[in-house]
Amino acid sequence: MFMPLLDAITHPAQGLSSQVAASDQLTRRLREGLQAVRARLQFGQDLLATIGATAPFVGLLGTVWGIFHALTHLAVAGQYTIDKVAQPVGEALVMTAAGLAVAIPAVMAYNLMGRRLARLDTELEGLAYDLRALAQAKSLPTP
Repeated sequence: MFMPLLDAITHPAQGLSSQVAASDQLTRRLREGLQAVRARLQFGQDLLATIGATAPFVGLLGTVWGIFHALTHLAVAGQYTIDKVAQPVGEALVMTAAGLAVAIPAVMAYNLMGRRLARLDTELEGLAYDLRALAQAKSLPTP
């Protein structure tokens, strides 16, 4: 996971970037390494956000469909008894519960993941700063 940060120190740049000062090259390579690590850590977070935002609406759609189904059964039967309404309305409520059962854990996982990523991001920033300072102080091979 931290290889992009270590590569920033050990692999020299080539081409036009070799014309830039070594400290600026190192800073740029460390920034690129941080971005690569962030992208890997954030994988799946957008999917969790999408699920958390849309699942309640899917459940609501199921509820509306179930109530429509119940009213259709009433119109066809011509009788207004509880047994004609209970099953479709029960199915509608199950759809609502299913939508919430998917959305709530997704939102909680998204929030937990966001907090952990923020903490890791701070640590990675500190690591990159320390690596840069160490490379400059020890005159390690820089790009």
